[in-house]
Amino acid sequence: MNLVITGASGFIGSQLVKRLGPSHDLKLLTRRRPKKAGLSRTQWIIWEPGAPGEWERCIGGADGIINLAGEPIANKRWSSEQKDRIRFSRVNTTRALVRAIAKAKDKPKFLISGSAVGYYGPRGDEPLTENSPAGAGFLADVCREWEDEARQAQSHGVRVALLRTGIVLGKGEGALAKMVKPFKLFTGGYLGSGKQWMPWIHVEDEVGLIQFLMEKENAMGAFNATAPNPVTMEEFCKALGSALNRPCWAPVPASALTLLLGEMAEMLLTGQRAVPKAAQDLSYNFRYSNILEALQSLRL
Repeated sequence: MNLVITGASGFIGSQLVKRLGPSHDLKLLTRRRPKKAGLSRTQWIIWEPGAPGEWERCIGGADGIINLAGEPIANKRWSSEQKDRIRFSRVNTTRALVRAIAKAKDKPKFLISGSAVGYYGPRGDEPLTENSPAGAGFLADVCREWEDEARQAQSHGVRVALLRTGIVLGKGEGALAKMVKPFKLFTGGYLGSGKQWMPWIHVEDEVGLIQFLMEKENAMGAFNATAPNPVTMEEFCKALGSALNRPCWAPVPASALTLLLGEMAEMLLTGQRAVPKAAQDLSYNFRYSNILEALQSLRL
């Protein structure tokens, strides 16, 4: 296929490019050209989301678009400026892509657009499928706006799949890299009560599900990109300690986390018991469904 990918230099995007690069022609939209050259069938194209430019030409004639762009959620404290960056990098970027689709004479067949399980907001022990309503809070609002922009592509005859991703597990990357450090120093433990749910997915399944949605012509609507067996924070940390041969004994009180991170702490102290009903209904076969096996496979 001839594919356009945003967010290709990020954690998930870089793994996706490695998977797709050998067999597909990839046009990777980026704000800054990478230092290292990519695979022979990849082309980096400079773009400024929201601004028209040469990048729009690659939309016409593409078989599909995979939109993974977005300011990292947990890299900085949520000031009002950082919240604006988080929202703009998702909502406005997606809006720009859909506008380019509208202009294109030869429109792509599909748009796979990122979202997150934060769409559901804090929901306690409630099992959440793709049919569950949106929740409340900053992340839920961003995800709802993000998805609404992506859905606009449907009016142009484009198949839209929305990827509500949980915590992606990969070696040396993402949230897991930050959690591994204290465990290796024998100071690891769960956050808050430990009873909040952690919807997780192995990076191989995240990439595998994206490829599955590309190829499945009847795949449309929302998909929870989460493993079939969500775990609580306490269960996750015990599995992580076991995988690292380290104890799980130093929990971080909710009050301390709130003092350190401010509003962002809510994301860590609450969770979503999200299950991937839509993907399973289409017979996607998860490679990693057990949290301990998933962590052990990463050879942390």
